[in-house]
Amino acid sequence: MLETLELDYNTSRQKMIIPEYGRNVQNMIHHCVSIADKEERNKCARAIIKVMGQLKPQLRDVEDFTHKLWAHLFIMADFKLDVDSPYPIPSKESFNSKPERVEYPHKKIKYGHYGKVLEEMITAAVTYPEGDEKTYLTLRVANLLKTSYLLWNRDTVNDNTIVKQLEELSGGKLTVNASELQDTADILKLMRSNSVPKDITVLTRKRSNNSSNNRSNNNSKGKQKNHKRNKR
Repeated sequence: MLETLELDYNTSRQKMIIPEYGRNVQNMIHHCVSIADKEERNKCARAIIKVMGQLKPQLRDVEDFTHKLWAHLFIMADFKLDVDSPYPIPSKESFNSKPERVEYPHKKIKYGHYGKVLEEMITAAVTYPEGDEKTYLTLRVANLLKTSYLLWNRDTVNDNTIVKQLEELSGGKLTVNASELQDTADILKLMRSNSVPKDITVLTRKRSNNSSNNRSNNNSKGKQKNHKRNKR
């Protein structure tokens, strides 16, 4: 009679916790857990750490490279490995616990096109002591308001509107002279120059270079024809 071969499939094996290290490392860790003598377990654990480091050379550039390897070792051992670690031993609860809920800010933004950051800048500018520094900061914030306004409405903007909204957002504590604001045409020109994709400029340069090369080739061909006619 033929003997039935018992094949060992991965589906019947124990699940690997971190499969990137492979089955052999997982088996080494299981063997390390089963060692009775703690000194021998420590030697085995340090040897496994060296093997894991060789399998993950890309982690050497990561901060706390060795610390990460020791953490992976305890995770793959299902936190059952009792060895002397050079780093704090992680607990199973810390990995199974859910992160705390992050509260979403519910503060209403008065003008959506200005955003929250500009409102916070205005709040910070209000706290500055009176002087040249506060005057300069207020003017800079006002110009930022005007630039943000033009991002949504590129046709025109009334400077008096910017001044009025600055006073409104600051509770009447900040104001500027409308004539001191940056010219609308200058802002739009700067925005257009920054919005040109690099691919377009590269393509334009290539076309100009090709056209100049074609002209030079045509000129050289014309000179050669004229030279042959003169010889005749």
